[in-house]
Amino acid sequence: MNGRALLAEAVGTFALVFIGAGSVLANSFTGGGLGLIGIAFAHGLVLMCMVYATGHISGGHINPAVTIGLWFGRKISSKKAIGYIISQLIGASIAGYLLAAVFTTVPAGLHLGVTDLASGISQEQGIIIETILTFFLVFTVFGVAVDKRAPQGIYGLAIGLVLTFDILVGGALTGAAMNPARAFGPALASGYWATQIVYWIGPIIGALLAAIVYNYGLLKEEKK
Repeated sequence: MNGRALLAEAVGTFALVFIGAGSVLANSFTGGGLGLIGIAFAHGLVLMCMVYATGHISGGHINPAVTIGLWFGRKISSKKAIGYIISQLIGASIAGYLLAAVFTTVPAGLHLGVTDLASGISQEQGIIIETILTFFLVFTVFGVAVDKRAPQGIYGLAIGLVLTFDILVGGALTGAAMNPARAFGPALASGYWATQIVYWIGPIIGALLAAIVYNYGLLKEEKK
């Protein structure tokens, strides 16, 4: 297995979690000055940059759900998928603990920026929301990064913008993780696991549905 690819996935996921969750924590220092729009763009911009920075090395997954979707679509091997997911979770965990070391005075209720369900949103509703949001993300990955017919050079921008608009809609409801590692790192460092299952089940289902629709629908139709 390519060690450079594993390192790239760890670094990329570290950046996403540190900047993404960090923007939630930084928002508390500004009295909410960043707001949902600022948090959405922090996530989208860091993902865009990391996809461009690592895409030519590892494919720029930076998300276990993306890796699972591409594995299900037979774009990567099982061995590589397992390695990627482990690396992503390691990167996310390091980010979580560094957030704990840096943001020592933020309200404990933020749980180091872990994604969480809004009041009135059940776990079942949360899973549905995360499934839909992740579907858009992984569908876009297939469309701009996997499909060879896509315009060249736009994949990072498109993927980053999907994360941005997903958070603009879902951020106030579930935190819009779309990524088990994004939820896992801060949860591990803060010890807050109350809604963790939502951010595994929803994104994985969304990724599998996206793989089915694109890989076995759009790509298959084009081959006929």
